[in-house]
Amino acid sequence: MTTSTTPRRVVVIQAGLGQPSSTRLLGDRLAEATRDALLERGVESQVEVVELRDHAQALASTLLTGFATGDLRAALDSVAAADAVIAVTPVYQGSFSGLFKTFVDVLDDGSLRGTPVLLAATAGTARHSLVLEHAMRPVFTYLKAVTVPTAVFAASEDWGSSGTVDGGLARRVQVAAGELADLVSGQGRHRERPDEFADPVPFEELLRGS
Repeated sequence: MTTSTTPRRVVVIQAGLGQPSSTRLLGDRLAEATRDALLERGVESQVEVVELRDHAQALASTLLTGFATGDLRAALDSVAAADAVIAVTPVYQGSFSGLFKTFVDVLDDGSLRGTPVLLAATAGTARHSLVLEHAMRPVFTYLKAVTVPTAVFAASEDWGSSGTVDGGLARRVQVAAGELADLVSGQGRHRERPDEFADPVPFEELLRGS
């Protein structure tokens, strides 16, 4: 199969704090599966990982000053230029981590509009899996990203002793990566749809027409 001459940029946003981190491990598995799925569709890709733990202090400063600089600025620019994003967070207090939310809060307006995004999360128990649907997906929908239907959750029991994944998690990873690859290889980045509320009819005109 002939491959695309221009590699697509896949950026992994991962909010794990530990080293090693199951969150980083899941992000790596998803990135690898996405790269393989894109190759099957004749598309080459380049993967970049944004380690949020490396930007923790800069994120706090940006919240106070309103300006991102240095490595954090470069990370934000990488996300804005990505053809696809894989967003992975550990679960804290029943939701995404504060570090993850802070990074989302300082993203440039419109930087994820139309961007295909694969959502993923990790926690100690599967009872937290609904975080993907009740917390993460609404945030990325608000940002006008195009989230793939299958989100991937990994609990402690999904991992083998050497970092391997069990059959259920492996299947979810493959399905989600395939959905992301379909979006990227089909249209690259979704075109922005016109906002029907961007130019509303003035209220006075509505009154005159009543």
